Amino acid sequence: MEPKHIKGVPPQTSGGFHDTETRKRFEAAVIPSKFKILQKRFLLINQWKSYCGSAFADFKLYDSEGNPAEREPQKGDFIRINIPGPGEPEAKGFDWVEIIDMCYYQDPVSETISMTCRPSGNPQNKKNSHIAHFYSAKATSTFMIYRDSLHLKAAVYGRNESPNFNAKCIDIVRNLVVAAGGMMGIAKIQWKQLTDGFLDFD
Repeated sequence: MEPKHIKGVPPQTSGGFHDTETRKRFEAAVIPSKFKILQKRFLLINQWKSYCGSAFADFKLYDSEGNPAEREPQKGDFIRINIPGPGEPEAKGFDWVEIIDMCYYQDPVSETISMTCRPSGNPQNKKNSHIAHFYSAKATSTFMIYRDSLHLKAAVYGRNESPNFNAKCIDIVRNLVVAAGGMMGIAKIQWKQLTDGFLDFD
């Protein structure tokens, strides 16, 4: 199985990958209003947990200086991820990613918003630059929403996923276990909960 080639998603060169998508068809008349709701959900990162269930990770947005942010995300911001189970002690049990790209595409028949993240250091600890995440710095996750005249789509595209070995011994073991689970499909199941939740308007 080959990764999809999607505009705005980094190319796959090594390690694991996944293409997680939820696509729903609607009447053309309701697409604009539904997409506005979807866009609001997508850009309120601090509320993501409410769309994917209590057993899923919790997401919090931080600005480029590591301060909590209650706004839409921007390039250079960070997302703190609290995955159920043990995390890196140095990062107080959290994983961190940096938003490295925000893209908006629109033409007469479609519209796309995407956000690409990469594992990063803890922005609240300037003295330590090591990657506070179970994946290495080569990995990316691209979150995307899309509309055309009849469909809405929410998606997460993982690329170049490999364990982060740049950590203390106990953290390397944890990173191997979590990354292996993600690369075997556990992460895809969890991301599917999020994309399904984004498009659940009932």
